[in-house]
Amino acid sequence: MGIANGIRKQARKIAIGGSHKSAWAETLSAATEQMPQTPVRRVEKDGLDISMAWAIIGIFGILGLAAVYQMSLILIPLTLAIVVGMILGMLAEKLSRMGVPRITNAVILSSSVALVIFLVSNALAGPVTTLLNEGPAFIEKTTDRLMPYLEKIRWLHITPETFQSGPMSADKLLENTGNVLHLVTANLTPALVQGLIFFAALLLFLIGRVNLRKTIIMTFRERPQRLAAIRVISSVEQVLGFYFATASIIYAGLGVIMTLIAWAGGLSAPVLWGFFAFLSSFIPYLGITMMTFAVAVAGILTHDGIVIGLLPAACFFVVHLLMENLIFPAVMGRRLEINPFVVFLAIIFWTWMWGAVGAMLALPLSLIVMTIVDELFLEERVQPQLPK
Repeated sequence: MGIANGIRKQARKIAIGGSHKSAWAETLSAATEQMPQTPVRRVEKDGLDISMAWAIIGIFGILGLAAVYQMSLILIPLTLAIVVGMILGMLAEKLSRMGVPRITNAVILSSSVALVIFLVSNALAGPVTTLLNEGPAFIEKTTDRLMPYLEKIRWLHITPETFQSGPMSADKLLENTGNVLHLVTANLTPALVQGLIFFAALLLFLIGRVNLRKTIIMTFRERPQRLAAIRVISSVEQVLGFYFATASIIYAGLGVIMTLIAWAGGLSAPVLWGFFAFLSSFIPYLGITMMTFAVAVAGILTHDGIVIGLLPAACFFVVHLLMENLIFPAVMGRRLEINPFVVFLAIIFWTWMWGAVGAMLALPLSLIVMTIVDELFLEERVQPQLPK
């Protein structure tokens, strides 16, 4: 059959070559027509073949997730550096247009990030130290305040003697607090290593951002693919930069308001509460839930009356609700609409993978994926009719 196909192709080439045929060509064409045609067989896959293909894809997916989880020490600071570098992309472009060299540009931006982190850490050092020093008194006050409510729940079998001896006593709680502090101290070295990786990766990413962008674009051979790559990269940088610049301003105002609420509500370390309000706002849904609950508990422990104790939490919840549903949509418009359920799943997944840093990265990673999908499927969207 293979020889017959070869002869048939040769005869077709000769036939295409011109209208004048030799006797040998005519004989070859006639012999080709008499040869049997090669049957075309279509291989059909059954359910077992499809299951095997999906099983292989699932195995590689699980191995990929395991690799991401095991390499978290390196991937967390690298991913954070790339996201921060893309957020600073618009600012880097403006500095480059002003004539600032790339290396100087990268040093200025990375040093600014380091300076902000240092100033925030220095400002929070005092309130955190005060909170740690007041730990024993806080535990004792919490026990006395919650005991009347815990005694009413009979199935818990909690009495005042429970906190005087046994695993739930104040001494045991303080001992466990010491173990937690020891655990935090033991993890201080990996945190420092991750910090060094983050700043080094951020600096190098900002220095080679333009060259890296050109390399990604030139990997595609066709012109439409290169244009699509340019459009995707530019859109991702614009979306991240616009979102986080606007969100930082809005949430900074929320942090100031929370500081005033904590100060007026009699809560200790109001600056710390304001910073937590600012930071938790970047984690949709879970951030406001945990922050409202923490403020409510602190208010109940601070004041004797339940209503007065819950008032700071209620004020924070109302202010946050107004900002998220009125101010934020008015500024952002419909440019960055994401399915809330998808964002919630992303937060749960990345929190499980990378902890608190994963929860912070869930939203930017979701924005990146959303932007890539929108730009790649741009043809499927309804385009406006331009005037002729």
